[in-house]
Amino acid sequence: MPATPKFHSPLTPIALAIPLLALVACGGDGGDTTTTTTPTTPTTTTLTSIEQKLPCANLVGQTIPSSAIGLPTTGAAVITATDTTDTDSAGQARNYCLVTGNIWPVDPTASPIRFEVNLPKSWNQRALQYGGGGTNGSVVTGLAQFSEGPANIATPLARGYVTLGSDSGHSSTGKPPFDTSFALNQEELLNFGQQQVKKTVDVAKALTQLMYGQKPKFTYFAGGSQGGHEAFDAAQRYPDDYEGVIANYPAYNPQNMWQGALSQAKAIYGNQSGVASTAWSNPAKIATLVAAVRTACDGLDGVSDGIISNVPACNQAFTLDTVKSTLRCAGGADTGDNCFSDAQIAAVEKIGSPVQYGFAFYGGSTTYPKWPILEGATFLGNHLGKTNTADASKIPFVPDGTAFQYFPGKGAVTGFITQNLSADPLAFDPNLWVGRIQQVSFWTDAVSTDLSRFAAKGAKMLLTHGTIDDSITPYNTIAYWNKLVAANGQSKVDEFARFYLIPGKGHGQGIFNAKADLLSALEAWVEKAQAPGQLVAVEGNTTDAATAGRTRPLCQYGSYPKYTGPANPSQAQANDAANFTCTAL
Repeated sequence: MPATPKFHSPLTPIALAIPLLALVACGGDGGDTTTTTTPTTPTTTTLTSIEQKLPCANLVGQTIPSSAIGLPTTGAAVITATDTTDTDSAGQARNYCLVTGNIWPVDPTASPIRFEVNLPKSWNQRALQYGGGGTNGSVVTGLAQFSEGPANIATPLARGYVTLGSDSGHSSTGKPPFDTSFALNQEELLNFGQQQVKKTVDVAKALTQLMYGQKPKFTYFAGGSQGGHEAFDAAQRYPDDYEGVIANYPAYNPQNMWQGALSQAKAIYGNQSGVASTAWSNPAKIATLVAAVRTACDGLDGVSDGIISNVPACNQAFTLDTVKSTLRCAGGADTGDNCFSDAQIAAVEKIGSPVQYGFAFYGGSTTYPKWPILEGATFLGNHLGKTNTADASKIPFVPDGTAFQYFPGKGAVTGFITQNLSADPLAFDPNLWVGRIQQVSFWTDAVSTDLSRFAAKGAKMLLTHGTIDDSITPYNTIAYWNKLVAANGQSKVDEFARFYLIPGKGHGQGIFNAKADLLSALEAWVEKAQAPGQLVAVEGNTTDAATAGRTRPLCQYGSYPKYTGPANPSQAQANDAANFTCTAL
């Protein structure tokens, strides 16, 4: 392994990076710009419905020139256009033109960006772009509910939105989780890292112009995880194209985040794949730890309901010393599922502590934050593995699966950094690849705190993360938010952004699988100048009759939902958001 790796492999034409560098020079990624803008005065808007002006079939074969797409391509083409009538997940009828096509690359060896755009018969003059997940690779159709939206409300398409999504410029069909072989091609790497967001929305706007005779009045973006990263791209890099974004548990800094994931995998498995580790804890042990945390912390928010809402109080009530004094196996050896060996406790400590690096990622970060392993995270979905040996062939979430974080860590090392698909991620030393890490971080990480262009046009951001997310730690989003506030001041940030930290919420699931109509809240803020007031989330889990339908207030970061209702509450009272008050931490 070279001590000073090259920034560009033979498969990586430097010319394809030049448009990105040009964007940075003119403030395109919002990175280090000092653009001065005059804030717009909020005005209320009333939109009328517009009917389709062309038969759907007329779009087949339509081409969109590269000049209509704001980043380098060789144009786009519609492959299919189908009149479609269906019913969405909420039982709402939809009548629309389903359009699929390709955005053609500059590099003939790169994959096209496959897209879908749905054009309703009666259009409300809005568009919603959907984000992807993981490392993408399948077309996001835009037919489903928006990220973390309640299942019982009409989907955006049924509400009259043009909806759109793409595969980000590569296919993951038949490939393992977090496969990053696409990153060997520079154009595919840049498309995934940021550029497909802009290319896809430009094509969609061109299609709305063809179908309705105008482009959208309001264009929004909604996504979670990698889709949250893409929402950050929309706001930071392409603010002229969007009026608002919803970013849920965003994977906004993948290179930093994936190196953090790799550090978790190393805490569990050591520094070599295929070698049994004594630091690994089986799921039964992790369940023992989760139960101990919940016993100590559940009631600290005023009610015992399975949700730990007062996290700072929990940090005082249950610490690593608590683990050592109450859960350590006799003599420090592994003697059963109800205790932890010294090696296993050391792994818990590493997972519950920030990762420190001897270099800075793009944006200046030198750390990756801790995971909430001592704050209620269950690690049941994105588990810590069901085998004591890391094996890339044993995918996560199966009976003998390798720990989840091993796979994004592997993807970062093999495709993005070393570009050696057979490299052992656990043996990877980031200090030998600092230059390459920093350059790829520059290409892919959406970490700018300069949202002046976004804010000046009246655009808004709604940001959420769950306190027990064991895939992307909530502290990663907290770190970004704190930097945003430090750079701009709280009062300025309040003009264009809200951050909701949601107790009990995991990564698209959780003990409290909070769902909320953030799209309507975003519409009201952008179009009616109605800043979000008290938002309420509803339980998305439906299998437990005792908690089905429960509600909680969404509290802005810095506060938590404290139970303030009747003493000794009934189940119904404990399930009612009206009995909770957002209280400063």
